[in-house]
Amino acid sequence: MPCADEIILSVHDLVHRYLDRYTALDGVSLDIGRGEKVALLGANGCGKSTLLKVLDGLLFADTGTYEAFGEKVTEDALEDEQFSRAFRSRVGFVFQNADAMVFSPTVREEIAFGPLTMGLDTDVVEQRVVDTLAMLDIAALADRAPYQLSGGQKKRVAIASVLVMNPEVLLFDEPTAALDPRTQQWLIELMVELHHAGKTIVLATHDLDTLEVIADRCAVMSEEHQIVRTGTVGEVLDDRRLLLDVNLIHERSPLRRA
Repeated sequence: MPCADEIILSVHDLVHRYLDRYTALDGVSLDIGRGEKVALLGANGCGKSTLLKVLDGLLFADTGTYEAFGEKVTEDALEDEQFSRAFRSRVGFVFQNADAMVFSPTVREEIAFGPLTMGLDTDVVEQRVVDTLAMLDIAALADRAPYQLSGGQKKRVAIASVLVMNPEVLLFDEPTAALDPRTQQWLIELMVELHHAGKTIVLATHDLDTLEVIADRCAVMSEEHQIVRTGTVGEVLDDRRLLLDVNLIHERSPLRRA
């Protein structure tokens, strides 16, 4: 558990229902410490993506509270331009489906969109775009249209559109899903590098194979939309009964080997 003075994201007793009927989060509480790598672990449909969207201020709880950097995050608070700008500059969200993020006519314009929206000076934005294109090795794609890109290239552009903002917290929804092996490995290595650079990373996944590399701590969600266990990656992976109960493995899954 992070120390209290290190906590930068905190949700308490969150309940969220879609259409006021379908429960996605049912009394979820979780603290995220500065500099952590935390995996939201659970089967499809357990509420991982919904929790990420709450952390990004895209959805709001029916009941419960969410605080980021010591401030309550609510729909009303995010209507305040100064609060919204500060929050959006500090928290970035990479969606599972890159097509949900990439919409500008060219890659260059896509990456510039966020900083320009935040009111940064044009010269500053141009330099950030150049630096981000170089960092993700996609400078050759700068003037191409998103529809001309492969799935892996779109993923890089989607990540670039977030990293260009230089957020403190990065939220990833199923980051390696539907990617080819080379792009998966690239993304895993990038997340490790970002963490080493001081970023706080929260990711949703049900992939156990890469967990020991991309996370230090897990919050395990049940199919009842609750967090039923938090612990180190090792503690969680060694708890076979827990993994069975939350539908992350089946009875015939091989035992984990150290």
